[in-house]
Amino acid sequence: MEFIKTDIDGPLILQPRLFNDARGYFFESYSQREFNEAVGYDVQFVQDNESRSTRGVMRGLHFQRPPFTQAKLVRCVIGTVLDVAVDIRRGSPTYGKHVAVELSAENHRQLFVPRGFAHGFAVLSDIAVFQYKCDNYYAPEADGGIDISDPALDIDWHLDPATALLSEKDLRHPRLSDFDTPFTYNH
Repeated sequence: MEFIKTDIDGPLILQPRLFNDARGYFFESYSQREFNEAVGYDVQFVQDNESRSTRGVMRGLHFQRPPFTQAKLVRCVIGTVLDVAVDIRRGSPTYGKHVAVELSAENHRQLFVPRGFAHGFAVLSDIAVFQYKCDNYYAPEADGGIDISDPALDIDWHLDPATALLSEKDLRHPRLSDFDTPFTYNH
């Protein structure tokens, strides 16, 4: 597994080593030991989730407030998504900046989204099946979000958020400028 640093401290792109032969392919999608060595601290995933969406669906930008914050390890196992993590840590030199990476069934990439980041994705294929591991259990009372179409974030979603299919909840998230972050940068 190759761990690729991004322009923002924290998020990592995971690129597996693929072994192909006449039967198909094999790769190791997760190793607790290698993962913890790469991130530099112990992450214990406790919940796996999966969603299925169609082209033009956007989900996010989501996070959970303390004490229920979550780090996520995300991947797309069918189709293609543009996956985005936005730094919402007060005092961070990259506050409001984002990492965007295409995750697909073809490239097998994963993105680690640490605590203190809002996360979302846009579906670029006809169908996408998206899987993610979380290091804390879901707590509905801790739900939070940032407006996925906030122009201040300057995210090129590869589709128009104005015509995308979003949940009612995602349509009501505040813009970053109207948001009081519960996260603090600790580096």
